[in-house]
Amino acid sequence: MERDYKLLIDEEDKMADVIYALNAQARRNIMSLLRSSSYSVVELARLLKLPISTVSFHLNILSKAGLVSVVVKKNTRGNAKIVSRNVDHILLDFISDEEDVKSGHFSQEIPLGSFSDAQVRASCGMANENSIIIADDLPGVFFSPERYGAQIIWFSKGYLEYKIPNYMIKDKKLNSITFSMELCSEAPNYRNDWESDITFWINGVEVATYVSPGDFGGRRGRLNPDWWSDYSTQYGIIKNLSITEKAVFLDENRVSTRNIQSLGIQGGDYITFRIGIKDNARHQGGINLFGEKFGDFSQGLVFMADYS
Repeated sequence: MERDYKLLIDEEDKMADVIYALNAQARRNIMSLLRSSSYSVVELARLLKLPISTVSFHLNILSKAGLVSVVVKKNTRGNAKIVSRNVDHILLDFISDEEDVKSGHFSQEIPLGSFSDAQVRASCGMANENSIIIADDLPGVFFSPERYGAQIIWFSKGYLEYKIPNYMIKDKKLNSITFSMELCSEAPNYRNDWESDITFWINGVEVATYVSPGDFGGRRGRLNPDWWSDYSTQYGIIKNLSITEKAVFLDENRVSTRNIQSLGIQGGDYITFRIGIKDNARHQGGINLFGEKFGDFSQGLVFMADYS
Protein backbone atom coordinates (compact mmCIF):
# COMPACT_ATOMS: atom_id res chain seq x y z
CA MET A 1 0.00 0.00 0.00
CA GLU A 2 1.35 3.42 -0.94
CA ARG A 3 1.93 5.93 1.85
CA ASP A 4 1.39 9.67 1.63
CA TYR A 5 3.12 12.32 3.72
CA LYS A 6 1.10 15.55 3.90
CA LEU A 7 2.99 18.69 4.86
CA LEU A 8 1.09 21.85 5.72
CA ILE A 9 2.77 25.15 4.94
CA ASP A 10 2.57 26.24 8.61
CA GLU A 11 4.48 23.17 9.87
CA GLU A 12 7.82 24.90 9.54
CA ASP A 13 10.01 22.51 11.56
CA LYS A 14 8.74 19.36 9.87
CA MET A 15 8.95 20.94 6.43
CA ALA A 16 12.51 22.15 7.02
CA ASP A 17 13.62 18.64 8.02
CA VAL A 18 12.05 17.06 4.93
CA ILE A 19 13.43 19.67 2.52
CA TYR A 20 16.90 19.33 4.03
CA ALA A 21 16.68 15.53 3.95
CA LEU A 22 15.90 15.50 0.23
CA ASN A 23 18.41 18.19 -0.67
CA ALA A 24 21.19 15.69 -1.38
CA GLN A 25 21.57 13.25 -4.26
CA ALA A 26 22.78 10.45 -2.01
CA ARG A 27 19.70 10.65 0.20
CA ARG A 28 17.40 10.75 -2.81
CA ASN A 29 19.19 7.67 -4.14
CA ILE A 30 18.56 5.87 -0.85
CA MET A 31 14.84 6.70 -1.04
CA SER A 32 14.74 5.37 -4.60
CA LEU A 33 16.49 2.10 -3.68
CA LEU A 34 13.98 1.53 -0.86
CA ARG A 35 11.07 1.72 -3.30
CA SER A 36 10.45 -2.04 -3.49
CA SER A 37 12.52 -3.58 -0.69
CA SER A 38 14.23 -3.03 2.64
CA TYR A 39 18.00 -3.20 2.94
CA SER A 40 20.62 -3.36 5.63
CA VAL A 41 23.01 -0.45 6.01
CA VAL A 42 25.81 -2.65 4.66
CA GLU A 43 23.74 -3.56 1.57
CA LEU A 44 22.91 0.08 0.91
CA ALA A 45 26.58 1.03 1.20
CA ARG A 46 27.46 -1.65 -1.35
CA LEU A 47 24.71 -0.64 -3.79
CA LEU A 48 25.56 3.06 -3.52
CA LYS A 49 29.33 2.43 -3.51
CA LEU A 50 29.72 4.61 -0.45
CA PRO A 51 31.41 4.04 2.94
CA ILE A 52 29.13 2.63 5.64
CA SER A 53 29.82 5.70 7.79
CA THR A 54 28.60 8.00 4.99
CA VAL A 55 25.42 5.98 4.49
CA SER A 56 24.78 6.01 8.25
CA PHE A 57 25.15 9.80 8.25
CA HIS A 58 22.55 10.18 5.49
CA LEU A 59 20.19 7.69 7.15
CA ASN A 60 20.21 9.70 10.38
CA ILE A 61 19.00 12.75 8.45
CA LEU A 62 16.29 10.79 6.59
CA SER A 63 15.15 9.19 9.85
CA LYS A 64 14.90 12.54 11.64
CA ALA A 65 12.62 13.76 8.82
CA GLY A 66 10.41 10.68 9.23
CA LEU A 67 11.14 9.40 5.74
CA VAL A 68 12.78 6.08 6.72
CA SER A 69 12.77 3.64 9.61
CA VAL A 70 15.87 1.84 10.91
CA VAL A 71 15.28 -1.35 12.89
CA VAL A 72 17.97 -3.49 14.53
CA LYS A 73 17.54 -7.22 13.84
CA LYS A 74 19.64 -10.18 14.97
CA ASN A 75 21.19 -12.52 12.43
CA THR A 76 23.81 -15.27 12.45
CA ARG A 77 26.60 -12.71 12.36
CA GLY A 78 25.26 -10.45 15.11
CA ASN A 79 23.02 -7.43 14.71
CA ALA A 80 22.06 -5.75 11.44
CA LYS A 81 20.37 -2.40 10.90
CA ILE A 82 17.48 -2.84 8.43
CA VAL A 83 16.27 0.26 6.63
CA SER A 84 12.78 0.67 5.12
CA ARG A 85 10.96 3.58 3.53
CA ASN A 86 8.05 5.22 5.40
CA VAL A 87 6.82 7.51 2.63
CA ASP A 88 5.98 7.07 -1.05
CA HIS A 89 4.49 10.50 -1.84
CA ILE A 90 4.99 13.91 -0.29
CA LEU A 91 2.18 16.46 -0.59
CA LEU A 92 2.95 20.09 0.14
CA ASP A 93 -0.32 21.76 1.15
CA PHE A 94 -0.54 25.55 1.24
CA ILE A 95 -3.90 25.40 3.05
CA SER A 96 -3.91 24.98 6.81
CA ASP A 97 -6.15 22.39 8.47
CA GLU A 98 -8.57 25.08 9.62
CA GLU A 99 -8.87 26.59 6.15
CA ASP A 100 -9.26 23.16 4.59
CA VAL A 101 -12.21 22.36 6.81
CA LYS A 102 -13.93 25.57 5.78
CA SER A 103 -13.56 24.87 2.06
CA GLY A 104 -14.27 21.15 1.70
CA HIS A 105 -15.52 20.23 -1.76
CA PHE A 106 -16.75 17.02 -3.36
CA SER A 107 -17.53 16.55 -7.06
CA GLN A 108 -18.84 13.55 -8.97
CA GLU A 109 -19.89 13.14 -12.60
CA ILE A 110 -23.02 11.01 -13.02
CA PRO A 111 -23.19 9.13 -16.37
CA LEU A 112 -26.31 10.26 -18.24
CA GLY A 113 -27.53 6.71 -18.71
CA SER A 114 -27.23 5.70 -15.04
CA PHE A 115 -30.73 6.89 -14.14
CA SER A 116 -32.59 4.65 -11.67
CA ASP A 117 -36.08 5.34 -13.03
CA ALA A 118 -37.57 6.70 -16.24
CA GLN A 119 -40.98 7.45 -17.64
CA VAL A 120 -40.72 8.97 -21.09
CA ARG A 121 -42.80 9.36 -24.20
CA ALA A 122 -41.87 9.77 -27.85
CA SER A 123 -40.23 11.46 -29.45
CA CYS A 124 -37.45 9.95 -27.36
CA GLY A 125 -34.13 8.23 -27.69
CA MET A 126 -30.51 7.95 -26.70
CA ALA A 127 -27.19 7.85 -28.54
CA ASN A 128 -23.61 7.10 -27.64
CA GLU A 129 -20.58 8.51 -29.48
CA ASN A 130 -20.95 5.85 -32.23
CA SER A 131 -24.67 5.50 -33.01
CA ILE A 132 -28.29 5.65 -31.87
CA ILE A 133 -28.82 3.18 -29.02
CA ILE A 134 -31.00 0.41 -30.48
CA ALA A 135 -33.70 2.68 -32.00
CA ASP A 136 -35.37 6.01 -31.30
CA ASP A 137 -39.00 6.61 -30.30
CA LEU A 138 -39.11 3.36 -28.28
CA PRO A 139 -39.55 4.22 -24.55
CA GLY A 140 -38.66 0.64 -23.56
CA VAL A 141 -35.12 1.19 -24.80
CA PHE A 142 -34.56 3.41 -21.77
CA PHE A 143 -34.28 0.26 -19.63
CA SER A 144 -31.76 -1.48 -21.88
CA PRO A 145 -28.31 -2.05 -20.30
CA GLU A 146 -26.90 -0.14 -23.27
CA ARG A 147 -28.29 3.04 -21.75
CA TYR A 148 -25.23 3.34 -19.49
CA GLY A 149 -23.15 4.45 -22.47
CA ALA A 150 -25.54 7.25 -23.46
CA GLN A 151 -23.95 10.58 -24.40
CA ILE A 152 -27.16 12.36 -25.38
CA ILE A 153 -30.74 11.65 -24.21
CA TRP A 154 -33.93 13.25 -25.48
CA PHE A 155 -37.65 12.90 -24.75
CA SER A 156 -40.80 14.97 -25.30
CA LYS A 157 -42.63 14.20 -22.05
CA GLY A 158 -41.93 12.39 -18.79
CA TYR A 159 -38.87 12.32 -16.54
CA LEU A 160 -35.56 10.73 -15.61
CA GLU A 161 -34.60 10.11 -11.99
CA TYR A 162 -31.10 9.57 -10.59
CA LYS A 163 -29.99 8.32 -7.17
CA ILE A 164 -26.77 9.85 -5.86
CA PRO A 165 -25.20 8.26 -2.74
CA ASN A 166 -24.66 10.74 0.07
CA TYR A 167 -22.21 8.82 2.27
CA MET A 168 -19.47 11.35 1.49
CA ILE A 169 -21.42 14.19 3.15
CA LYS A 170 -23.12 12.31 6.00
CA ASP A 171 -20.84 13.57 8.78
CA LYS A 172 -20.17 17.03 7.31
CA LYS A 173 -21.70 20.43 7.91
CA LEU A 174 -23.22 20.84 4.47
CA ASN A 175 -23.16 24.36 3.01
CA SER A 176 -24.57 23.64 -0.45
CA ILE A 177 -25.09 21.05 -3.17
CA THR A 178 -25.22 21.75 -6.90
CA PHE A 179 -26.37 19.83 -9.94
CA SER A 180 -24.80 21.04 -13.18
CA MET A 181 -25.86 19.93 -16.68
CA GLU A 182 -26.00 20.96 -20.34
CA LEU A 183 -29.56 20.88 -21.66
CA CYS A 184 -32.11 22.37 -24.06
CA SER A 185 -35.65 21.72 -25.33
CA GLU A 186 -36.62 18.89 -27.68
CA ALA A 187 -38.32 19.71 -30.99
CA PRO A 188 -38.55 17.73 -34.25
CA ASN A 189 -35.05 18.08 -35.74
CA TYR A 190 -34.28 21.39 -34.00
CA ARG A 191 -35.97 24.72 -33.44
CA ASN A 192 -34.18 27.58 -31.72
CA ASP A 193 -37.38 29.20 -30.40
CA TRP A 194 -39.02 26.02 -29.01
CA GLU A 195 -39.74 26.79 -25.33
CA SER A 196 -39.97 24.08 -22.68
CA ASP A 197 -40.71 24.16 -18.95
CA ILE A 198 -38.10 21.82 -17.46
CA THR A 199 -38.74 21.01 -13.82
CA PHE A 200 -36.35 19.68 -11.15
CA TRP A 201 -37.21 17.63 -8.07
CA ILE A 202 -34.95 16.82 -5.09
CA ASN A 203 -35.95 13.90 -2.86
CA GLY A 204 -39.41 13.99 -4.38
CA VAL A 205 -39.92 17.72 -3.76
CA GLU A 206 -40.35 20.12 -6.69
CA VAL A 207 -37.71 22.83 -6.29
CA ALA A 208 -37.43 24.77 -9.58
CA THR A 209 -38.58 25.10 -13.19
CA TYR A 210 -36.35 26.40 -15.97
CA VAL A 211 -37.94 27.76 -19.14
CA SER A 212 -35.61 26.57 -21.87
CA PRO A 213 -35.75 29.04 -24.80
CA GLY A 214 -35.19 26.48 -27.55
CA ASP A 215 -33.84 23.30 -29.07
CA PHE A 216 -30.59 24.60 -30.45
CA GLY A 217 -29.18 23.90 -33.92
CA GLY A 218 -28.00 25.76 -36.99
CA ARG A 219 -24.35 25.04 -36.21
CA ARG A 220 -22.48 21.93 -35.11
CA GLY A 221 -22.13 21.24 -31.41
CA ARG A 222 -18.45 21.58 -30.55
CA LEU A 223 -18.14 17.96 -29.38
CA ASN A 224 -20.66 16.15 -31.59
CA PRO A 225 -19.36 13.06 -33.43
CA ASP A 226 -19.15 13.23 -37.22
CA TRP A 227 -22.03 10.81 -37.82
CA TRP A 228 -24.53 13.05 -35.97
CA SER A 229 -26.85 14.84 -38.42
CA ASP A 230 -26.52 18.58 -39.02
CA TYR A 231 -30.32 18.74 -38.89
CA SER A 232 -30.60 17.38 -35.34
CA THR A 233 -30.21 19.06 -31.94
CA GLN A 234 -26.63 20.35 -31.65
CA TYR A 235 -25.93 21.93 -28.25
CA GLY A 236 -27.45 23.20 -25.02
CA ILE A 237 -26.94 25.66 -22.19
CA ILE A 238 -25.18 24.89 -18.90
CA LYS A 239 -27.61 25.20 -15.99
CA ASN A 240 -26.66 25.00 -12.32
CA LEU A 241 -29.25 24.10 -9.69
CA SER A 242 -27.96 24.84 -6.17
CA ILE A 243 -29.49 24.18 -2.76
CA THR A 244 -27.95 26.06 0.16
CA GLU A 245 -28.68 26.47 3.87
CA LYS A 246 -31.06 29.31 2.96
CA ALA A 247 -32.61 28.81 -0.48
CA VAL A 248 -32.66 27.17 -3.90
CA PHE A 249 -30.87 28.91 -6.79
CA LEU A 250 -31.05 28.37 -10.54
CA ASP A 251 -27.74 29.79 -11.67
CA GLU A 252 -27.60 33.06 -9.69
CA ASN A 253 -31.37 33.47 -9.33
CA ARG A 254 -33.12 32.58 -6.10
CA VAL A 255 -36.16 30.47 -7.00
CA SER A 256 -37.33 28.94 -3.71
CA THR A 257 -36.99 29.31 0.06
CA ARG A 258 -36.50 25.58 0.53
CA ASN A 259 -33.11 24.62 1.92
CA ILE A 260 -30.81 21.67 2.61
CA GLN A 261 -32.50 20.84 5.89
CA SER A 262 -36.06 20.91 4.53
CA LEU A 263 -35.11 18.62 1.64
CA GLY A 264 -33.46 15.97 3.83
CA ILE A 265 -30.26 16.00 1.81
CA GLN A 266 -28.25 14.13 4.47
CA GLY A 267 -30.99 11.71 5.48
CA GLY A 268 -31.32 8.21 4.04
CA ASP A 269 -28.68 6.56 1.88
CA TYR A 270 -28.95 8.67 -1.27
CA ILE A 271 -30.31 11.86 -2.84
CA THR A 272 -32.88 11.52 -5.61
CA PHE A 273 -32.67 14.00 -8.48
CA ARG A 274 -35.47 14.08 -11.03
CA ILE A 275 -35.64 16.14 -14.21
CA GLY A 276 -38.70 16.19 -16.43
CA ILE A 277 -41.74 17.86 -17.99
CA LYS A 278 -44.87 18.14 -15.85
CA ASP A 279 -48.15 17.00 -17.40
CA ASN A 280 -49.64 20.45 -16.79
CA ALA A 281 -46.58 22.44 -17.95
CA ARG A 282 -47.42 25.50 -20.00
CA HIS A 283 -44.59 24.79 -22.45
CA GLN A 284 -44.34 21.05 -23.01
CA GLY A 285 -41.30 21.24 -25.22
CA GLY A 286 -39.29 18.22 -24.05
CA ILE A 287 -35.67 17.85 -22.97
CA ASN A 288 -32.25 17.14 -24.45
CA LEU A 289 -29.48 16.20 -21.98
CA PHE A 290 -25.87 16.20 -23.18
CA GLY A 291 -22.94 14.05 -22.03
CA GLU A 292 -19.24 14.78 -22.27
CA LYS A 293 -19.04 13.76 -25.96
CA PHE A 294 -22.00 15.78 -27.26
CA GLY A 295 -22.92 19.46 -27.28
CA ASP A 296 -20.57 22.28 -26.38
CA PHE A 297 -19.37 21.30 -22.90
CA SER A 298 -17.36 18.23 -21.92
CA GLN A 299 -19.46 17.12 -18.98
CA GLY A 300 -22.45 14.97 -18.13
CA LEU A 301 -24.61 15.44 -15.06
CA VAL A 302 -22.29 16.74 -12.33
CA PHE A 303 -23.05 16.61 -8.61
CA MET A 304 -21.08 18.91 -6.30
CA ALA A 305 -21.13 19.48 -2.54
CA ASP A 306 -19.46 22.15 -0.39
CA TYR A 307 -19.10 21.34 3.29
CA SER A 308 -17.18 21.97 6.49
